[in-house]
Amino acid sequence: MTLATATAETADTSTRARWALLALAIGAFGIGTTEFSPMGLLPVIADGVGVSIPTAGLLISAYAIGVMLGAPIMTLAFGRFGKRKALILLMGIFTIGNLLSAMAPGYFTLLFARLVTSLNHGAFFGLGAVVAASVVPKDKQARAVAAMFMGLTIANIGGVPAATWIGQLIGWRMAFVGTAAIGLVAIAALWMALPEGASGARPNVKRELRVLARPTVLLAMATTVMGAGAMFALYTYVAPALATLIGASDGFITFGLALIGVGFTIGNWVGGRLADWSPDGAIKIFLGALAVIMLAMPLLLTSQIGAIVGLLLWGITAFAIVPPVQMRVMEAAAEAPGLASSINVGAFNLGNAIGAALGAGVLSLGLGYAAVPIAGGLLAAAGLGLVLIGGRRPAVASQGA
Repeated sequence: MTLATATAETADTSTRARWALLALAIGAFGIGTTEFSPMGLLPVIADGVGVSIPTAGLLISAYAIGVMLGAPIMTLAFGRFGKRKALILLMGIFTIGNLLSAMAPGYFTLLFARLVTSLNHGAFFGLGAVVAASVVPKDKQARAVAAMFMGLTIANIGGVPAATWIGQLIGWRMAFVGTAAIGLVAIAALWMALPEGASGARPNVKRELRVLARPTVLLAMATTVMGAGAMFALYTYVAPALATLIGASDGFITFGLALIGVGFTIGNWVGGRLADWSPDGAIKIFLGALAVIMLAMPLLLTSQIGAIVGLLLWGITAFAIVPPVQMRVMEAAAEAPGLASSINVGAFNLGNAIGAALGAGVLSLGLGYAAVPIAGGLLAAAGLGLVLIGGRRPAVASQGA
């Protein structure tokens, strides 16, 4: 093989990898939009279905619980298909769920529709992370996973503010219709960009579950839960918090959501690069920073300038945790990366549910919106403690798992 031929083949492979990552990112963009947009629309949805804001917040918890439960079930059920077909089918579930949400006549039917939508989430990101890591060299795998998650963060810059604007202007139902349209685009992109591939082998459930039972894997997933719980304690109630604490207008709230998305995108980029250096080191840095910033948030959320600074820094540190925790779990469960990655996304959404419930509990006790980020900061500190404890444990052998 000549140098020119090898260079051409490398360039072709690199191009195919970029298209594959772009298709995965489009799917992630849609999922991020449907997951996070209800936070900006919480008051509008609550009014539309006739419930209180804390009750509407349980829609977010229900989605997160659905992700947690659906991640292993859907990953194992779709494991017999090739990854291309599985990812396309999962985006089909996403599209149907968003259309059901748009047509829901009341609170409980909307709750059911959100559960349907959530079923695709964990398996898509879990299988997608494995595909992303497989199309690049080993020393760039964390960055490839981060590239897929970039769609999730960009959703917070464009998708979520757009859905919030649409929801405030012409109704929250149309926001879900628009999100369903993103699902159709993602299906087309995945069909065109990913190779067809062979059907997957039927998974060895017992063997893969033994891998997931390792203490190192469980500790990594517990860290994911803590970090996500800290993040969503504030994110779930960021719209009413801004309105209450600084008297923010609808326009400023939309701007704040976009600013958080910018922070998420920066954090995702930085987290991916530091994770290629050291997943554990990156997690320690960002969990510690997240705890400090969240504990300082009540002081920052006293003016619009303070809110701008606080939301940007909070967004950076909150999402910078995602690539390293995903890589940490995939490395700890190397014999079952797809299932482990999917369940870790479920763990992230368990943290989402815990964070939303924690915020609701703080508000129900009458402590006010300023106390919500303090509760989240304490949860981040607890997550950092888990990482430090895990670093002192001796490595656990696979023992034939």
